[in-house]
Amino acid sequence: GVGAARAGNLTFMVGGVEQEFNAVKELLTCMGSNVVYCGEVGTGQAAKICNNMLLAISMIGTAEAMNLGIRL
Repeated sequence: GVGAARAGNLTFMVGGVEQEFNAVKELLTCMGSNVVYCGEVGTGQAAKICNNMLLAISMIGTAEAMNLGIRL
């Protein structure tokens, strides 16, 4: 979010031509502490989608566990 951006703690998952990634990596490290090259065009987006899905599953599990605990 905005707080992580201000603190420079974002993670960038980047897809594209590796030479172009290397050319912009220094700029990305100004905004994020973790910059990962994922491969060809589209792979950065795929990695981000997978990461978001994993986080969503974790949050759903946490919410369900809390709901069960409250009901029990």
